[in-house]
Amino acid sequence: MREIREIHIAPLGYEHDRILEPIRTYDADEVYLLAAENARDHARYHDALVERLEDEGVGVTRRSVDLNDVYAVLGIVTTITAEHDDDIVRVNVASGAKLADIGCAVACMATDATAYYVHPESHVPPLEREPLTEGVADVEVLPSYPVETPTTDQVAILDYVQRATTETYTPKKSDLIEFSDDEGLSYMAEANPANDKAKFALLNTHIVEPLVERSYIRVESVGRQKQIALTETGENALKAFRHKLSRR
Repeated sequence: MREIREIHIAPLGYEHDRILEPIRTYDADEVYLLAAENARDHARYHDALVERLEDEGVGVTRRSVDLNDVYAVLGIVTTITAEHDDDIVRVNVASGAKLADIGCAVACMATDATAYYVHPESHVPPLEREPLTEGVADVEVLPSYPVETPTTDQVAILDYVQRATTETYTPKKSDLIEFSDDEGLSYMAEANPANDKAKFALLNTHIVEPLVERSYIRVESVGRQKQIALTETGENALKAFRHKLSRR
């Protein structure tokens, strides 16, 4: 039987104790530290934290991400959580900048990961010092509020629309049906539609209508054709949930 591991995820900012202490409290086996894509300004400080964790026997993996992009953080946390589907995953929503912490919190709502907030004992003046806080007063597990996420088939369609769209071409509904058939997407394959009319009905019900409702795509009428365009919201959703494609 495979051993269940304790996995932690924490965005890097100006914190030390608020990252280290919960990892000790929960006896984490591995921690993923989310570092800014250009983190040279704090490299020495972050290296010291990594060295401390490794000295205590914790496996450390750094992942580079734009910590100012909520959807990028959301995407990397959901991806790591999916990679540890059989483990316990806890996410620190107090160790990074505000946008990074928000992305971590939303990712927990979209997965089985558990969010926790770390209350510091004290804030350290002046604010230019690193870390900004000292000690840990409490580690509070936050309640989970599930959010509806796109299905794997819907993410596959969003990915296809993004790849197929060029300056001179926008995919049509018929292209989405052909892609669904070629890739054996479950909404189509499991229904085994008898004709093209039934295929269009399945596409509208399972893909187009729910994605339009969430503003992930827009449908544009060009003559008798219906073209499908990805919205900015859809691009962000794809960024956040692309990891589902690896599990098809």
